[in-house]
Amino acid sequence: MFRTISDFIDDWAYESSATLKIFNALTDQSLNQKVTPGGRSLGRLAWHITQSLPNMLNRAGLTIGTEDKSLPVPSNVSIIISEYEKFSKKVSDEVRQNWSDKSLLEEINAFGEKWSKGKVLAALIGHQTHHRAQMTVLMRQAGLKVPGVYGPAKEEWSAMGMHAQE
Repeated sequence: MFRTISDFIDDWAYESSATLKIFNALTDQSLNQKVTPGGRSLGRLAWHITQSLPNMLNRAGLTIGTEDKSLPVPSNVSIIISEYEKFSKKVSDEVRQNWSDKSLLEEINAFGEKWSKGKVLAALIGHQTHHRAQMTVLMRQAGLKVPGVYGPAKEEWSAMGMHAQE
């Protein structure tokens, strides 16, 4: 749970850039990659992350944008990236302008439970991280290079003059 706006803004800057790092490694052709026929595709996961920003924070009283569940997953990565960048910037702007450190302790109804606003922000980051991890598995299956987010990815060890750990 976040207790200060500045801590969230710092974490959000890193986490949103990490998400964009993953999104920028996608190709239009890779968006249909799935593990199983009934599973989510890379495109669906990226679009879900993007659409979750307004979904989660609009529920918490901020105006991030419009989540439209009827929209199909874009077939072009650049559209997903553009929408994510727009919503991500709004997250920072809206939190900074409309909430205070004190307001992070206020409770709201979130998904049928009482959550503090600080918990909503932590859940936003955790949710995004969870789906990014799912995406990296699909990216490897699609033959894409996976960028490191919290450390070097397998493909990045050699650039450091080291062998990838198994």
